[in-house]
Amino acid sequence: MLAVANLRTQWTSFLAAFIATAFGVALITSTFIVFDSSRPLVQPRLSESTALALPARSFDEFGNRADYIPWSEEEARRIATDLTTVPGIDTVVTDRAFYVQPFLDDVPVADDGAREAGHGWSSVELGPFSLVDGDAPATPEQIVVPATLGVDVGGTVAVNLSAGPREFTVSGVLDGPGFYVTDELAETLQPGVRAIGVVKAVGASEDDVVRQAEEALAARGTVVSGNDRATLEPEYLWHRRHLGDQLIVAMAVLAMFTTVFVVGSTLALATSERRREIGLLRTVGASPRQIRRMVLGEAAACGLGGGIVGAAAGLALAPALRLLLLGLEVQPPDFQIRVSLWPLAIAIGFGVAAAMTGAWIPARSAAKVAPIEALLDADVERRPMTGGRWIGGLSALVAGVAATPATATAGPDARVNAAIAAAMAFIVAAAMLAPVIIGAIVKVVAVPLTSLSKSAGPMLICAELRTRTRRAAGTAAPVIAGVGFAVLLSGMVETMSAAYPAEQTRQLEGLALVTPADGAAGLNDEVVAQTGAGPVGTRAPLPTRLFVPSADGNTVVIDAVGSLDPRYTAPGEAVLDEPTAQLLNARVDQTLEVRFADGLTESITVAQVLPLDPARGPFVMPRELVRAHDITALTDSVFVPKDHTPKELSPGAAVEDAYSYALRDYEVDARLTNALAMVLIAMSVGYSGLAVANSMAMSAHRRRSDTAVLTASGGTTRQLLSSAGVETAIVVLIGATLGMLVTLLPLTGMAIGLSEITSTKVGVEVSWGMVAAVVAGSLALAVAATLAVTHRVLRTHNSCRVGVSFGAAGTRGTV
Repeated sequence: MLAVANLRTQWTSFLAAFIATAFGVALITSTFIVFDSSRPLVQPRLSESTALALPARSFDEFGNRADYIPWSEEEARRIATDLTTVPGIDTVVTDRAFYVQPFLDDVPVADDGAREAGHGWSSVELGPFSLVDGDAPATPEQIVVPATLGVDVGGTVAVNLSAGPREFTVSGVLDGPGFYVTDELAETLQPGVRAIGVVKAVGASEDDVVRQAEEALAARGTVVSGNDRATLEPEYLWHRRHLGDQLIVAMAVLAMFTTVFVVGSTLALATSERRREIGLLRTVGASPRQIRRMVLGEAAACGLGGGIVGAAAGLALAPALRLLLLGLEVQPPDFQIRVSLWPLAIAIGFGVAAAMTGAWIPARSAAKVAPIEALLDADVERRPMTGGRWIGGLSALVAGVAATPATATAGPDARVNAAIAAAMAFIVAAAMLAPVIIGAIVKVVAVPLTSLSKSAGPMLICAELRTRTRRAAGTAAPVIAGVGFAVLLSGMVETMSAAYPAEQTRQLEGLALVTPADGAAGLNDEVVAQTGAGPVGTRAPLPTRLFVPSADGNTVVIDAVGSLDPRYTAPGEAVLDEPTAQLLNARVDQTLEVRFADGLTESITVAQVLPLDPARGPFVMPRELVRAHDITALTDSVFVPKDHTPKELSPGAAVEDAYSYALRDYEVDARLTNALAMVLIAMSVGYSGLAVANSMAMSAHRRRSDTAVLTASGGTTRQLLSSAGVETAIVVLIGATLGMLVTLLPLTGMAIGLSEITSTKVGVEVSWGMVAAVVAGSLALAVAATLAVTHRVLRTHNSCRVGVSFGAAGTRGTV
């Protein structure tokens, strides 16, 4: 009851924590809603199927489930025959997806899904699409195109296939996406099968059909129905969704950390300002346990209220976050928001937990307040650092130092995670040890400040900062977090943007590159032949995916390449790098049973095991062998010496120098990384700025009695405002300095690691313009909040003083 009464009567003391909790829960709610909505959907072209029969899944090198292991043409035919005997099944369709990309006026029609845009005509029966004009393809020279292509029935269209461009006659126009050829041609272009769709007869039970289909399929695969059919997703959609999920998770983690950090520092400041009140409660008989329960109860109620408000705001924020992700192209174009209960419940629960976690240390500190505190004339901190604060700050410092080496030695993704973890630990350490740091800094600068000015202002400011270091630390904490994350994230982006293109340029020195252009999905065999690739010194790797039994009995999917290099073109042989050989437990002269994209298996002998070389590839075989089994594979790039640059190339291909290629190759990653950094910086800075403004307003409001004393002592409004503003500016600048310093070790470690990996000299790069803007914004918010509240306090005090004077004068007149 007392906790609720305190919230009602002293709501201004808890307003900062309430707003910080609501802001954090709003971000968390929106990210959780978007994450829940980002689950894959059933492809529209498969939406009319009752169920899909899928082959077994492979595992990647990390043990995660990966590609479906394709059935061969013969295996798929037997399975389709068995499924047709299942009662209640009306249609069985062997579904295929392969590379098809039309060229209009010698320019490729850009399509992220071009590698899986082609299908056999029978696949139309699995979706809702139908012909709006013309007929189904009847010969291998005919094709059905989407209405959006703008080509009428009877017209011709040049279609790029892996072998080269081919002219087709348009036999029909479809009201949906995709290109459809005869089933016979589809079987030639993509012999391997990854899905067989079934459609139930009218009146048949879906559950019975699925159950009997599972029995017919037995151990040869699995049957999925309903939303589980979404597991068959085009690779480009999975890649977009994966990038979007990474951004969402990063936003959620940052929001959680910042919420706990800011709410904790805000509640600590609020509790430290109430020592006299708590001392009075102790004087009238409140036990330490009751004080602790009161503070935690206030935090829980504040967290619940802020959580409910934040969850409502998060619902409104989710559509904006959806638009952001679509603008960054990290979600499919048809991505829509779907609201469910669990994101709201978890976010509200987190708001309560964050408030109580942040209030735990202040509650323990409040329980130790002595009754005599209520009788003291001066509300001065007796001990800036408690034992718990020392332990927490030093522990965070040790954790940050321990995590720093990983920023130089870990892999690319782990290096980023280690840098963020180390920076978080250093930020926590700086915030918890801030009272000691601020006190030491003030002692150093107090002498020159007071000696250079004849006014009492600098002396009062320094005295206030020395005696109220915990209050100053609570104000500086959000600034440390905001500036720290701004420096860290901008530094990581700038450093990586300088390192990776430099590395690739060095590796490709002396080479020219033939790459896809104008939206082409890859290079066909005709373009590869035009480059003259083949002799040593040229590279034209043809990528494919292989399925190989591993030492633990599972089937592992391997990224392999087909090479024209004479060193790797021995029939029936492959060259492995050491990590791949270790993964497969393979050795020289060992024979591996390898399944290809067409579902056929061949025996491949390990000819050599060589050190890791990304330019060569992890599993290298003759290009002819790969092409024989993966008919629709495309070449990503061809590397040729500068003096052998091809003069003429087919449409959809272009020549680039090494530096241009390196910049373009990193362009997508750089764009997404920059966008991610900007979003996270905006979040952390906005949140920290809000917390700074709240903390300063609360601190200024709590200092009403100090302001009254100074006013009574002859201080003018201008003097008091300037004193409050300067004090706030000093605290913010100290916090900004600490925020910059705590990121130096993680960024330096990352630069060292990048130097070793790229074999180039990499220094720490930071966007100082952005950092300056963050510091200036924090400073402006803090000073504005302080001046606004101080001015209001002064106006109220002056009004009261004038009223008292008039009342006294009136009394004397009456007498």
